[in-house]
Amino acid sequence: MKTIYTLFIAFIFASNVNAQTETKTTSNGQNITVTIKNIKNNKGSVLLGLHTEDTFMKGAGVKNLTSKIENGQVTLTFTNVKAGTYAIMVMHDENDNKRMDFENGMPLESYGMSNNPMSYGPPQYSDAKFEVTDKDLEFNIIF
Repeated sequence: MKTIYTLFIAFIFASNVNAQTETKTTSNGQNITVTIKNIKNNKGSVLLGLHTEDTFMKGAGVKNLTSKIENGQVTLTFTNVKAGTYAIMVMHDENDNKRMDFENGMPLESYGMSNNPMSYGPPQYSDAKFEVTDKDLEFNIIF
């Protein structure tokens, strides 16, 4: 089980995580705005990964973002996302070590996914996936 959780974390953090600040839609794709509220504290940062089925739980996403936390929340935007099927995974990296910490196989840091599925065990792409078409999207992800 610990191996599954380790892979879960690796998907977001295997590469450099870069914040994006541009929020205008261009002809190259759509914007996906993600808001996470009620984060338990302002320690560390929040890391987001935008994944296809090919990258889900296998390393870095096709796009990655990071943000410091202010007043228990963050809002970030993936820009220029091309049409397709994706899933978003989010983690509160309280100690800024760019990985999920575990104790006895259980995650010690909060995490969530698009569609806010409630599941026991490792995250499933089928539960978190969504379609990007010709409109900008907004998600509220709950830890």
